[in-house]
Amino acid sequence: MRSVNVERKSRSRAKTVRTPTSGNGARGKRELPAVQPGTARRGAAPGPLKRLAARFAIFVHRPMMAMCGLLVVLVLLGALLASGVIGRGVHAVGRGAAMVSADAGFGISEIHITGNRRTPYKQVLEVLGMKPGQSIFSADLWSARDRLALLDWIASAELHRRYPDAVFVTLVEKRPFALWQPPADAHGEAPILVVERNGRPITSHDVEKFRRLPKLVGAGAPQAAADLVDAVATHRAVAARIAAYARQSERRWNLILDDGVVVQLPETGWPKQLDALEHLIIDNGILERDVTEIDLRSPTHYFFLLKNGEKKDVERGKET
Repeated sequence: MRSVNVERKSRSRAKTVRTPTSGNGARGKRELPAVQPGTARRGAAPGPLKRLAARFAIFVHRPMMAMCGLLVVLVLLGALLASGVIGRGVHAVGRGAAMVSADAGFGISEIHITGNRRTPYKQVLEVLGMKPGQSIFSADLWSARDRLALLDWIASAELHRRYPDAVFVTLVEKRPFALWQPPADAHGEAPILVVERNGRPITSHDVEKFRRLPKLVGAGAPQAAADLVDAVATHRAVAARIAAYARQSERRWNLILDDGVVVQLPETGWPKQLDALEHLIIDNGILERDVTEIDLRSPTHYFFLLKNGEKKDVERGKET
């Protein structure tokens, strides 16, 4: 019996606790629990970064899946490239942009070329490959410059756009130094070449226009001729009679004079021998005699070969 009374009292107390009243008799506010129903079960919705991290974690923990996905993407890209779909799309976009820019006043209408003394104007235009009305933005100046550099006479080329419609081309041409006849090739041919001062060949076309240039003969002649040609130019009597410079075994020079006389120079000390040859021509009139060869390689004697085949040597300082 006591136990029952206690239970009833506890229930009545619980009721008074759940339904408190204020002093004026109004109903009190309901208190909300700390955790709303259902939130503890479902959890908050993940944000975009968390979703991306979760997807990335799948690939990290499943490398085979990642490799298969990457392989599929690469295969699709390869198929598109092989079919030309991507290339045609890019070119179509490029053509469309070029047409729009040309219609807007950026079409090429002027090409100014300077420095082409020996390179024909029409040849330069042909190599440039630019058409009237072409968009100035689509003109590939770098490729055009490389093509110009392949021409025989072009040493360098600079191209610039001048908006809205002009392209300026500045050329620097190579300077011819001499004519060179190399040794004959396997077919017995030895075409004459125009060469630069550094020995580099320029062209084998229209060489007759440069007949007044020094003539070089033999292997290695263009690379070694500059100093000798300059030195001969300071000796008027020798320069007036010189016909060609012949390189011997790529070590020394023979001078070929205009009457066929061959002057043999030493491998070293040849500048002094040019002075000696100038003296023999002016003071001794050596070229007025029946001489076909003059050997200046000895430091003590002159050796002469006469037209009749006779050889003669004269001590230096006693020539008459």
